[in-house]
Amino acid sequence: MKRLFFIGVFISVFTVNAQTIFGKWENKDEETGNVDSVIELYEKNGKAYAKIIEITDKDRREAVCDKCSGKKKGLPILGMNILSGLTKQDDEWSGGKILDPKNGKEYKCYIKLEGKNKLKIRGYIGFSLIGRTTYWIRKLD
Repeated sequence: MKRLFFIGVFISVFTVNAQTIFGKWENKDEETGNVDSVIELYEKNGKAYAKIIEITDKDRREAVCDKCSGKKKGLPILGMNILSGLTKQDDEWSGGKILDPKNGKEYKCYIKLEGKNKLKIRGYIGFSLIGRTTYWIRKLD
């Protein structure tokens, strides 16, 4: 009986951990379909953040955000925080912003797991109906 209890606890913990947004995610280029970057989603003070930890194109690894404004203008894209301040509300994280380093613009956004290895990211201006959706795939090491 005791063994059955511990097996149940182990499975529950494993299942909960597998259903987290946190970890490494692959972003694909919309035109080529190839992975162009790896993004690490992490939690800090109960909020979700993300930074670019890998750029697959060796010619772009030294790229800077020349289209960004403010403090991020001219900073390296590799290592840049692109997602900030999302809080959990039911099964999605929202209330923060996402930066698109390709055009330098920030958008309101929400993210939501669509299976344990697929993350939906919706960036928008004003209302979530006016925006763009992309998907990140969990990087399996």
